[in-house]
Amino acid sequence: MAVTVVVPVIADDDVESYKFDFGGAVGMSGYLGDANESNLFQRPGFAANLGMRYLMDSRWALGARCGLSTLSGNTADFDNALPFGEQYSFTSTVADLSVRGECNFFAYGTGRTYEHLSRWTPFVFAGAGVSMAFSGGSSSAAFSMPLGVGIKYKVAPRLNLSAEFSMTKVFGDKIDGDRLSDLYGIKSSFLKNTDWYSGLLLGISYEFGARCSTCNRID
Repeated sequence: MAVTVVVPVIADDDVESYKFDFGGAVGMSGYLGDANESNLFQRPGFAANLGMRYLMDSRWALGARCGLSTLSGNTADFDNALPFGEQYSFTSTVADLSVRGECNFFAYGTGRTYEHLSRWTPFVFAGAGVSMAFSGGSSSAAFSMPLGVGIKYKVAPRLNLSAEFSMTKVFGDKIDGDRLSDLYGIKSSFLKNTDWYSGLLLGISYEFGARCSTCNRID
């Protein structure tokens, strides 16, 4: 009597997909405001963040992120003429908390060839949050809006590398401290005379929370 042993083979289509990922990124920060109106990378600082995302499908994700950036600027770096010939400089630390939506240009992932997934994709994101600045013994908080673009690559079924550039619009004028909030005597408002800061970061994330894999569809 012959005995047949069947060895299961895990096909490419059997690679699991996951609902969440967690990761972090580090890189360089930049500042635009009263002490720097034109050169985003005049005095680069340090930036880092941690975040978690819900992976809605291969193109869309919704996440929360907390970040930390160091910013600095000096009006002497530029030719702008300030009232009474004054010059100002600052250093500050900015902490932010935000939620953001993210859209991949390509269907992102591995396995499941019927979905035509790609190991890499450009992406864009936008969000809303709060930025808190600490400078010269003072602190401030304001509503903020991060916007950005990036590219990601899946090095393993659950491991992702990314590079991104973001600009965060702060709806306030004290990211660079109290002394720089009204240099030209023009009163700030929700949209006018406000600050920006940027991040150029490299990141890594790990996926978890396997989706149900008991059913597949065939396109």
